[in-house]
Amino acid sequence: MDLSANFQSVLMRKVLLVLSFFISTAFAVAQQPPAAYLKAKSDLDAKAYGMAKDGFAAFLDETRYGELSYYAAFHSAEAALQLNQAPQAIELLSALKGKVWSQSEESTYLLALAYFQDNQLVAGLQALKALTREPLLSKGYRATFSYFQSDSLNWRIMPPLTELMDNQGFTAAMAYGLLKKPILTAEDRGILNQLIKSGTQPALKDKVLDVVVILPFTTNAEQNISLMESTNFLLELYQGIDLEVARLREDGVAIQLHTFDSKRDLEYLNALVNDPTVLAADVILGPIYPEETALISAFAESQKIPFIHPLSNLGDRYEESQFSYLFRPSLSSLADGVVNTLKTQGWGKTVAIGYSGNSRDEQLGLLLQNQLAKEGFSVVKVQKVDSKNATSFLQGLGVRRGNQPSVNQVILLSDDPALAQPVFSLMESISAEVPLLVMDSWLGYNFSNFEMLEYANFYFISNNTPKYHSEAMDDFRKAYYSKHLQFPSTNSLLGAELVYWVHANAEFAQDYDLRPTLDKNGNQPGRLTWGFNFQKVNNNSYSPVFKLESGELIPLN
Repeated sequence: MDLSANFQSVLMRKVLLVLSFFISTAFAVAQQPPAAYLKAKSDLDAKAYGMAKDGFAAFLDETRYGELSYYAAFHSAEAALQLNQAPQAIELLSALKGKVWSQSEESTYLLALAYFQDNQLVAGLQALKALTREPLLSKGYRATFSYFQSDSLNWRIMPPLTELMDNQGFTAAMAYGLLKKPILTAEDRGILNQLIKSGTQPALKDKVLDVVVILPFTTNAEQNISLMESTNFLLELYQGIDLEVARLREDGVAIQLHTFDSKRDLEYLNALVNDPTVLAADVILGPIYPEETALISAFAESQKIPFIHPLSNLGDRYEESQFSYLFRPSLSSLADGVVNTLKTQGWGKTVAIGYSGNSRDEQLGLLLQNQLAKEGFSVVKVQKVDSKNATSFLQGLGVRRGNQPSVNQVILLSDDPALAQPVFSLMESISAEVPLLVMDSWLGYNFSNFEMLEYANFYFISNNTPKYHSEAMDDFRKAYYSKHLQFPSTNSLLGAELVYWVHANAEFAQDYDLRPTLDKNGNQPGRLTWGFNFQKVNNNSYSPVFKLESGELIPLN
């Protein structure tokens, strides 16, 4: 055997392997979009449409950026449509005709929307005829229905009816318009009969779950003052919603997300509810502020569209509603969870309650005081507390080194880390055994390590508590980090779980409705949280109290 030749052959294979590694690595690095492009995409996600459009403009040169230029044109057109710049969107998308790339049908659908927005109705319908797959076909039908249902005369300027019968949205809009007319001509009657014989309904029914999100992304539409800098929880909430919608789509679920800015303007919001997309919604998530939610709740009741407030616990005004919900427990459900826990644990009958100046905490404190008294507990102290007097409140109850507390348990109602920190430090230093019931938000504070305490005397009131140690949570954290380069906050988790819950209870009989499924299912497991129970109520009545044991949360009841 020629050992020299064999050695050379082995060496050559190793050299080729190394070269292949470096070439593939270099290619992968070269495929990473430039930082400026990623910044423009981030601006688009954050709804800074003007900045996004300007950012994508630098990447429209196909000779320089190849396929990346197609994505830049597509996303730039998305931003242009949001800015009501339909002609610019049409120009950008028309240049993509005939291009072979992964988003070719998506760009065709977007082009049709741009034509509709520019009142080029025939061109929009012709563009939609090029679509071949779901869910784009259903989206195209719904867009057609939305644009044509408000004007029953538009169909008269269209090509012959036989050319458009495949567009279910168009025929449904025709039937809808004709049935609304008080007097039908002979021609109208003939067309309506033809539509009825073909099986056309005067409304577009589909099995696509249309989720409308309405949040105050800006405070002033003219000045485009963003809320994101001062109230980042809105962006976090939306990012969670968006990520879960994307996950469900990847799993083959027919779901669409439509996002609107309420602008903290009631006049604008009152006009927005007449938008065809909002009127065709299967479910509305948000807004969050009281004056806005009152308007949307009334709209939801009149239109029989489920409306869900994503964050609040203040739900008394929804108790008599049929279509308005709190995603989180109401004050009554939170109080029931605490009272039931204290009744079963047998720690004793004396209780002290401290509450922050937050409206929820103050109302919950008073509600607990009344309910505990009815159950035979002695509420010896009810006091407003803050970061400055929280420790003195506890020490006044005898919660101090070497003392026997004068109460059997203490309830502290606050989500403020500035209040939680001195309380935790006190309990860490004095090693008192008295049970402290606090909100589950305390689990997320980076200064607290509850397992280092001598006594495991902190207990956590569930407010849609995340299930931190689960495979689904690990998957969500990885997906969120991959997209946003940071780990999700509680608000992001709630946004994702809200969409999961909506889909888990999605049933289409005539229209989408949550109530029958919620009443039938009762207790339901969550994906990222510990679960729900909306049976016969309009809020999540599942609100246990947890203990922390070996790093894991365990419900006490």
